[in-house]
Amino acid sequence: MNEKTAELTARPSWKALQSHRDEHRGVHLRDLFANDAHRGDRLACEAAGLYVDYSKQRVMDETLRLLRTLAAECGLRERIDAMFRGDRINTSERRPVLHVALRAPAGSSLTLDGKNVVPQVQAVLARMEEFTRRVRSGAWTGHTGKRIRTVVNVGIGGSDLGPVMAYEALRWYSDRTLAFRFVSNVDGTDFVEATRDLDAAETLFVISSKTFTTLETMTNAQSARAWCVAGLGDTAVAKHFVAVSTNAEGVARFGIDTANMFGFWDWVGGRYSMDSAIGLSTMLAIGPDHFRAMLRGFHEMDEHFRTAPFERNLPVLMGLLGVWNVNFLGARTVAVLPYDQYLKRFPAYLQQLTMESNGKHVTLDGSAVDYQTGPVYWGEPGTNGQHSFYQLIHQGTQVIPCDFIAFRRPLNALGRHHDLLMANVFAQTEALAFGKTAEQVKSEGTPEWLVPHRVFAGNRPTTTILADQLTPATLGALVALYEHSVFTQGAIWGVDSFDQWGVELGKALAQRIIGELEGPPGAPLAHDSSTNALIGRYRASS
Repeated sequence: MNEKTAELTARPSWKALQSHRDEHRGVHLRDLFANDAHRGDRLACEAAGLYVDYSKQRVMDETLRLLRTLAAECGLRERIDAMFRGDRINTSERRPVLHVALRAPAGSSLTLDGKNVVPQVQAVLARMEEFTRRVRSGAWTGHTGKRIRTVVNVGIGGSDLGPVMAYEALRWYSDRTLAFRFVSNVDGTDFVEATRDLDAAETLFVISSKTFTTLETMTNAQSARAWCVAGLGDTAVAKHFVAVSTNAEGVARFGIDTANMFGFWDWVGGRYSMDSAIGLSTMLAIGPDHFRAMLRGFHEMDEHFRTAPFERNLPVLMGLLGVWNVNFLGARTVAVLPYDQYLKRFPAYLQQLTMESNGKHVTLDGSAVDYQTGPVYWGEPGTNGQHSFYQLIHQGTQVIPCDFIAFRRPLNALGRHHDLLMANVFAQTEALAFGKTAEQVKSEGTPEWLVPHRVFAGNRPTTTILADQLTPATLGALVALYEHSVFTQGAIWGVDSFDQWGVELGKALAQRIIGELEGPPGAPLAHDSSTNALIGRYRASS
């Protein structure tokens, strides 16, 4: 960018958006729909199997035009091109951002420093497929000759959230002769409960750590190794452990055959890695063909994002609507509400993708921002959420934009269940948009004293994402949609969406405190009085 990114709020388009908001502050969604009979058809777009209806967002045609002007002023098109070109847009780590290469089809080209990286990706995929077929067919056996019945993925952050989300989302397509467990928390309970009922002779551990040094992952990996060795002996490790890592020396030292190590690259961020070798457990669950279909869904959305004009570009539209809601309407959170039980871990997955990416307080050039970035993402599957937090969304004092995700056809048809589910999707978005006025409440015969309690203000912004059915390709497109909408927001806010220095301070302090907790009881402490007191009480209980 030619101008300092910290000057975002001084841009003409930003000021125009502020004036536009102030001028139309009193406009209600009821008015917008009443004045435009075709609004629901016009403010919707479709790509990669996803139909996105954003007509219930609090925007007008002029709002969208001004947002696109802001995107142009912030160099969004140049940022998109730079990412696909392999430029080092992760500025603080001086790395390129090429997760789109993970799903690029064989024969295509994405270059880094003049070298096409797609053949490297395809080579790893081929090795993953060969290994997956051996495990799923029973050709790969454990130390005692028994076939593998349970796969345990050990990772944390992107090495856990992506695989567990994908497994749960695509469980309908999984091989039910295999069971899958996921261990991430350094709390020993996570490992103990995951392995309590397992037979070591039938268990395969996938240790996912790029550096093979991540504290939580390697602590759990060492516990897994000890558990395996206790049951089968030291020589069993090579038949019950594989690694997703780039640290061959560390992998070999652990006892894993490096022939069973699946690598990836520093241009793949952890939260963007579920379609890399980090997805090995996903491939083991759903098979290579379904995994490839998921990659095709990713790629279709990638190409849409790269080529579609902004007025019809789904990730760009969603990203710009997010900027409008956060920076101009004052929203602080976004609720993601999937009306499909298989997507129960999708909101948790998005929490890392969105908040680790755009939870930043300085711009690319190190200047402090003077505007909000990175809203809090949260959510639960519908209809469960309707009986808990929807009360606040409907009648609370905060404006909470909501993304509703639904599918026209169920994977498990059961009586009228799906019709009831979808009726709730459509009803909730309608209720949030239009609410219920005092006059409507009174016309129903409600006593005067009760009227205020039954009024719904409405004018609550929602987006509905509708697909035909939850397939591997649909999941890939859905994840890529959010990846690129996060990128869009980061480009507008001028932040580095691909680093995560915010996790480092706590990790560094934890390393220091571990030594104090495990050291001599009377050793002096040099923290603040609160931390010293807490450590002291913990020591006293040991």
